[in-house]
Amino acid sequence: MRQTNRSNSTTGTIYSRDSWTAPTWALMERELIDTLNEAAVEYVRRYTREDGTIVWRSDWPGMDGSDDPYEAFMNLSLLYVLGGNEEIQRLSRLMFDAITWQWTEYGQIHNEFDAYYDWMHHGEGYLYFYFLGLSDPQSLKNHQRAVKFAELYTGNNPEVPNYDANLKLMRSPITGSKGPRFQMTEEDWVTHRGVLDDYLAPFEDVPGVDFASGKCKWSDDAIYSEIISRMNERKAKGDVPLNLNATGLMTNAYMYTGDETYRQWVLDYLDAWAERTQRNGGLIPDNVGLSDTIGEYNDGKWWGGYYGYRWPHGFMSIIEPLTNACMNAVLLSGDRSKLDLARSQLDRNWELGKEVNGKWLVPNKHFDSGWTDYRIQVPTYPIYLWSVSMAEEDAARVDRIPYEDHFRSIDMPTISGRNGVTRKETKHYIANTVPWYLYMRGQFPDYPERILQQNLELISIQLEKLRSPEGDPTSWDWDHPYSIHQWQEFSPVYFEGLLQMMLGAPMHISHGGLQHARVRYYDAVRKRCGLPEDVSALVEAIGDEFVTLTLVNLSAFEERELIVQAGSFGEHQFIYMESFNQSGRKVGERELDGKWLPVTLASGAGIQLKLHMKRYVNQPTYETPWSMEAEGATAKLIRGRNQA
Repeated sequence: MRQTNRSNSTTGTIYSRDSWTAPTWALMERELIDTLNEAAVEYVRRYTREDGTIVWRSDWPGMDGSDDPYEAFMNLSLLYVLGGNEEIQRLSRLMFDAITWQWTEYGQIHNEFDAYYDWMHHGEGYLYFYFLGLSDPQSLKNHQRAVKFAELYTGNNPEVPNYDANLKLMRSPITGSKGPRFQMTEEDWVTHRGVLDDYLAPFEDVPGVDFASGKCKWSDDAIYSEIISRMNERKAKGDVPLNLNATGLMTNAYMYTGDETYRQWVLDYLDAWAERTQRNGGLIPDNVGLSDTIGEYNDGKWWGGYYGYRWPHGFMSIIEPLTNACMNAVLLSGDRSKLDLARSQLDRNWELGKEVNGKWLVPNKHFDSGWTDYRIQVPTYPIYLWSVSMAEEDAARVDRIPYEDHFRSIDMPTISGRNGVTRKETKHYIANTVPWYLYMRGQFPDYPERILQQNLELISIQLEKLRSPEGDPTSWDWDHPYSIHQWQEFSPVYFEGLLQMMLGAPMHISHGGLQHARVRYYDAVRKRCGLPEDVSALVEAIGDEFVTLTLVNLSAFEERELIVQAGSFGEHQFIYMESFNQSGRKVGERELDGKWLPVTLASGAGIQLKLHMKRYVNQPTYETPWSMEAEGATAKLIRGRNQA
């Protein structure tokens, strides 16, 4: 049974006077935070005006685009969650509002939310908004936005009928504040034409296109017209698994409000896809029509939907939103069996594989001719499941994959942001989920120092690029559609290694995943999120019922007070503590009963804590230890004159 009582939320204070020799990782963490504080300010100054608007072109066509600037600046908010300074918080608020305004003027955003697009891109863009819940939970503006955005998808607003509440069905793959987009236009896709020339065709019967070539000339007017026509006939109506990323939006609203409506929406929508999977013989279909019929607009085929098994990315676009939704369902229900649908699809994908040159490869795509595009299964998705479940069955799903060929071996770990095989930059510089997993499994003991050093190197590389003539936005070809990605390419505000070490979790899934964590921190004196200055934190081990955490105060003069929270959203509960000194000798133990643990560190002191916990027993929330004291904590949402 979930606990909701706040009376036992905080445990008694832990006080450490044990002097510690500063560990290298601790010094590197503080160097990273200090460097990021300065780099972030320089980055914003380089690419924005005083009011936060981005230095760029005066117009932007098509439906694409608002996700990209949000993605480029979203880590400002997440940096503040870790311990960035107050200027970082100011900039994170400024940039979200400025981007929302600027892309409203361009025409992509309506009523503060994307007018219409798919949940691959909504998922990417609204990560920023979810991070604001962690960094700025007392904001009335964002609380109200959370409710307003979620209400776009409840099915209760006849003017924005994105969702069929009876059938538990999204009515289109393209949705937003203007409702479902059943008829796309050539203008909607205009910014993609050059990009998609290098992709396979979305259909096998486009006139003038050799589907087997794996290329499709969207830049050819005749071909382009045929593609849009077929998309409207076959892909624009009904539901697709990609829409499961919307569970993040609803979970976000729940954590602001505690409204059971949003929690139930997530659980019901996941159940609806589980039923469709069962109806399809255990394999999740990639398209259902408005009547909830599989393949309704696709000649009865369970494959071939928008962002489905055929186009454009294949299985990734199925398993990724499903993983996000299953993790959200566990968070909201406490029931770890909610991971089963994602598990079943990983297993089914594995069973469909075949051995090639001594390695087990799985199909990534399905064409009319059958399964194809065989690859090594991506190990990150079962790692995310394992990080939630702590179940050996999920570890086994990771360990069966020959991931040393998918990523560099642990002897040559990736530089954050670079895939070890392709050497291409990875999305949002999230590249080291596998090495983190190995560290948590006791197989990579020097990972903390190595990943933190690489994190510092990455920032240095990015700053050099930013300061170069190439990084001058006035020199960019703004007419090129790729220019909308430039800010991400030049951002130095990346910190995957720092986040992993501090929070004891992989960095979020880049297409819409909430930032789950085993622990997070508050500065007890300043009454804000993040570590106090001079304090470093390292999660050294996690298990089903414990986390091993080391805290060090690097100040030689000042004691520091912090609060450790059980889970990103207070979803866990501390029940018992063992403490150790730097030599590993036990120096204390105590029973606990709360989601917040205050710790005071004397100057130069450190402590290792083995914190025993019950997981997923508390209602997840953006509540802080001081929520009820905060200005505006009891403020009611604002209602317009035409609202009841």
